[in-house]
Amino acid sequence: MDTKELLKKVRKIEIKTRRLSDHVFGGEYHSTFKGRGMTFSEVRAYQFGDDVRSIDWNVTARYNEPFVKVFEEERELTMMLMVDISGSEMFGTQEQFKKDVITEIAATLAFSATNNNDKIGLMLFTDRIELYIPPKKGRSHVLRIIRELLEFKPEGKKTDIAGALKYLSNVMKKKAIVFLLSDFMADDYQHTLKIVAGKHDVTGIRVYDRMEESIPNLGLVQMLDEESGEYVNVNTGSKSVRRAYSKYYQERLDYFQQSFSLSGAGIINNRTDESYVKKLLGYFKRRA
Repeated sequence: MDTKELLKKVRKIEIKTRRLSDHVFGGEYHSTFKGRGMTFSEVRAYQFGDDVRSIDWNVTARYNEPFVKVFEEERELTMMLMVDISGSEMFGTQEQFKKDVITEIAATLAFSATNNNDKIGLMLFTDRIELYIPPKKGRSHVLRIIRELLEFKPEGKKTDIAGALKYLSNVMKKKAIVFLLSDFMADDYQHTLKIVAGKHDVTGIRVYDRMEESIPNLGLVQMLDEESGEYVNVNTGSKSVRRAYSKYYQERLDYFQQSFSLSGAGIINNRTDESYVKKLLGYFKRRA
């Protein structure tokens, strides 16, 4: 992708996702993810209904009338976007690949955090950590994140969610809002997830395609395994083959649901032909 084309794509995603974060998610994001606490802002004259415990007795004594302390929420938070860029994300039978939907969701979340003056970081992973961008503030930083999501070429093809979570645990010492975006066609991450979710506010966003749920009867078909890079001949006319695939898919889905539920982490399931706007908004409202 040349620079001109990349900038055009970045701009297109910025216009779409920034509009969403400004008009749809701004207030929802703020009310869903609370700040670290309350910080003193000012004093003002006591008004009927104010909590007497907030009276500033020193100022009250000085002016011989009651004044109360006003506190504001300490808003600054850190959002970490953990994005699976393994081979299986380059699949899609609808209008977009899973990777395209994940990029838009990540960009929308990043702009929502920026609107609230929060820091945003990015981790791209496969079966290894491909890229880590430390959390920072600002539009230019978010645009860099979008550029990386669009053009980064991974070395790995497979998926290691547990390894990515361990890395996060090592680099993020303070509590963060963590969005883990993947198709979650992996296992052996439940224990690590439970540890990480005990410290951070974790949400798993599973992006999947309609055609992944089951294999249709199309006879003998040559298929490409995106994570191994190998072509295999699959007899989709065989009931046992279709049954085995459905079992494998359902086991990965059950493992995802169970792992996140047991760890107390949030879950969003989004199919590539569904509106991620509705899914995110519904999730924020339920949490708030």
